[in-house]
Amino acid sequence: MRIGLISGNPGHPVLAAAAALLVRRGHEVVAVPPAGPAGELPDACLLKARTPQALVLAAELERQGVPVVNSAAATELCQDRVRMAELARAAGLPFAETVDGGRLGELADPAYPFVVKSRHSRRHDLVARVDGPARLRELAEHWPEEPVVTQPFVPGTGWDQKLWVIDGQVFSARRRSELATGTETSGQAEDWEPPPGRAELALRVGEVFGLDVYGVDLLDGPAEPVIVDVNAFPGVRGRPGAPEALAALALRVAAERGVGHRVGRVVGRVVGQGAGQGVGPFARSGGPGR
Repeated sequence: MRIGLISGNPGHPVLAAAAALLVRRGHEVVAVPPAGPAGELPDACLLKARTPQALVLAAELERQGVPVVNSAAATELCQDRVRMAELARAAGLPFAETVDGGRLGELADPAYPFVVKSRHSRRHDLVARVDGPARLRELAEHWPEEPVVTQPFVPGTGWDQKLWVIDGQVFSARRRSELATGTETSGQAEDWEPPPGRAELALRVGEVFGLDVYGVDLLDGPAEPVIVDVNAFPGVRGRPGAPEALAALALRVAAERGVGHRVGRVVGRVVGQGAGQGVGPFARSGGPGR
């Protein structure tokens, strides 16, 4: 199989480990340049990058029949936190109430404390707890034109619960939340066994969003877990078995495409051979009634 990588960093630990597994098994792994693949199309692509150029490239590959994980449409949707929340809540998922706040410098009369996030999810975006006007002014000085969303602050237990899913396999960890401690950094991720129902909730997110590789950020709410973010193709660093799951997913998707292409070619030949002559039991006689 020929597996393409659309990534600004093909050396990312999980991608690199999955690629090494594929190569050792006799498959070809290629980095797909922004202009598109040179020569033969890949049998499947893994879309790690989220830039506009990467999404355009992924959509074009899909148009040419190459399956992309995750799809360009699903990846793009997960970059807009307003659309993400609307879809999740419409599907009955316990997603945090998320309000379009406009530009951060124009945010007026919020109910403190709250969490403010960049509307458009990306690397090094804004995620901060705001306890009062002084903190809001401080953030607005640094991000005056930033489109943001607001979410209620959920005190919870002070732990961020991270669930990652690769083709239905759930990985988990937790870490101290910077939003709970008020510091600028969070603690290192540590092993964590999710309580009953968390894994099922994460799998439901994938069904709703059409994702195969994704992360779900959870907090303990007063009555139930609260989803505060969904990320398409996160890093899944340090989780044993993640590279193997990703490599297996790439091969499965590529194999399914191969089966589809073979069936399509066979059907095309049969239809072509039968044009004007009938198909199946009527092929030799030219059709019924003769």
